[in-house]
Amino acid sequence: MRCFTKGGYDWADRFPAIAQAALALKAQSFLIDREAVVCGLTGCQISTRCSSRRRDRDAVLFAFNLIEHDGSDLRDLALLDRKQRLAKLVGKALRAAIQFNDHLDHDGAAVFSHACKLGLEGIVSKRIDAPYRSGASKTWLKSKNPASAAVRRERDEDWG
Repeated sequence: MRCFTKGGYDWADRFPAIAQAALALKAQSFLIDREAVVCGLTGCQISTRCSSRRRDRDAVLFAFNLIEHDGSDLRDLALLDRKQRLAKLVGKALRAAIQFNDHLDHDGAAVFSHACKLGLEGIVSKRIDAPYRSGASKTWLKSKNPASAAVRRERDEDWG
């Protein structure tokens, strides 16, 4: 079992609960586009905990896209098709360490406003008929909440 970061590091040993939950999935192979987060009592992500190695066992994997499954490349399928397959893979039973991130088909401005009120980092809006593409794409838009702790930290970091 391997859990790769965007930078290519295998963190399966850093997130043992996620790795164990992934091993329980009924598949020979799979590649999930996801976000690992640490949540507080309110269910919202706590940014300072995400960067702390002390909280690794509390991390939850929010799965939002299925790219490969049992040797089949799914990138050319429409988003909703990939999400249906992902929901089936993850299963209906709640797994503490892996959660299916469902697709909302609502007014994007209203969803973004609500996300901001909750203090979340933002939202990603995607075309439901679009194939999967890595990196920036014309088929999806990331809207960041400038008041969220994660966006403020990113803005204030000294990247020089």
